[in-house]
Amino acid sequence: MGEVFAGRYELIDPIGRGGVGAVWRAWDHRRRRYVAAKVLQQSDAHTLLRFVREQALRIDHPHVLAPASWAADDDKVLFTMDVVSGGSLAHVIGDYGPLPPRFVCTLLDQLLSGLAAVHAEGVVHRDIKPANILLEATGTGRPHLRLSDFGISMRKGEPRLTETNYVVGTPGYFAPEQMLGAEPDFTADLFAVGLVALYLLQGQKPDSRALVEHFANIGTPGAPQGIPEPLWQVLAGLLQPDPQARFRTATGARKALTAAVEMLPEAGADEEPVEVFDQIGPLPAGFGPTGPVPGAGTDPQAGQQPAQQGAQAPVQQPLPASQTGSFHLAPPPQQPPPAQLPHPAQPSTPPPVPAAAEPTPTPPHTVPAHSASPLHTPAPEQSSQSRTAPTAPVHYEPALTRAYTAQSPQVPPSHAPVPQAAHKRPGPPPKVAIPVLLVALLCFAVGIWALTQS
Repeated sequence: MGEVFAGRYELIDPIGRGGVGAVWRAWDHRRRRYVAAKVLQQSDAHTLLRFVREQALRIDHPHVLAPASWAADDDKVLFTMDVVSGGSLAHVIGDYGPLPPRFVCTLLDQLLSGLAAVHAEGVVHRDIKPANILLEATGTGRPHLRLSDFGISMRKGEPRLTETNYVVGTPGYFAPEQMLGAEPDFTADLFAVGLVALYLLQGQKPDSRALVEHFANIGTPGAPQGIPEPLWQVLAGLLQPDPQARFRTATGARKALTAAVEMLPEAGADEEPVEVFDQIGPLPAGFGPTGPVPGAGTDPQAGQQPAQQGAQAPVQQPLPASQTGSFHLAPPPQQPPPAQLPHPAQPSTPPPVPAAAEPTPTPPHTVPAHSASPLHTPAPEQSSQSRTAPTAPVHYEPALTRAYTAQSPQVPPSHAPVPQAAHKRPGPPPKVAIPVLLVALLCFAVGIWALTQS
């Protein structure tokens, strides 16, 4: 009897591990079927927001493994999806090594079909890699692929949950533009699909950095050994470093792949068939193909335990941890922006400067440039006045009013009379004053003579 989560999902045994939680095989007591339950192991706000985004994704497509329902119990949450028992593409490569080209084309066609449905919903997956591509246990029949793990996916236009200088995903499957901090786009998913195809054809993880450098410096290389030329032309269209030169849509890449398959040689008679085995293993004691065995004590109410105990149940075998995470980006090389011109100072009337104290002009190259580049090293600490000045400091002469404003005001005493300054009226010039005086004397003399005659 396992732990019953939220009175409905009975956790049976762990079958995998994701970036933020463990995946359990569980029995749904309401719908009476087995499901895969992803139990969130962290409860911080950042992880919860990613969990909400993932469980809200509803895409009904035969090659997409999206969440079907969710539940919460105390401080633990989970969402459920179909059980896919054939393991991932990494399991197939571990069993067989490089896969036949026609088998790879079948897988690639299904992957592009599911990715087209995801992109049609406006969702960028951002973590396409072999471990996130699962297979049904079909044996030697036609393979059936399911694209899973939408933990870091996001809809275009939604706010990012990582900082500006960080990229989220799995190392080795990043598109070149992601390493430069570009916004997530559909073409980055297509680049990862090309890397996954190389992994299936060569049986080992490709060196994406060397591949991008070869494309950028030399151009599209020839088809690697063991890869037919028509198929390589499709992969080269997915692996172009420039996203504008890459396939723009998964549907377009799928059409090109369909045309390339028609030109591939037929499989040889001695070619070993690829069998997809059941990688989960048998059910533990107390559970059968149709659910819990009667009489084994599987009453969900009687056996319900705290969710925390079930999430921390011992794991029989250590499961590989996901390599998905956030990674710091080095600042991309860029030209420093032009230095900002200082704002013009407000016009003011400078104080008069004596002729003898002529200021020395400052050479233009001594003015420090203020760059806005992030690589700019700040200058040593200066005074507040020099920090606010955009150019070299200007030395002014002392103000001429300093001797007066520094002393106490010169107010005359109230008891002493204020002396009145002598006011002198300007007189006429001598050339005018002398003739006027002579005329006045003459008139005075004529007046006296007239008086004496009477």
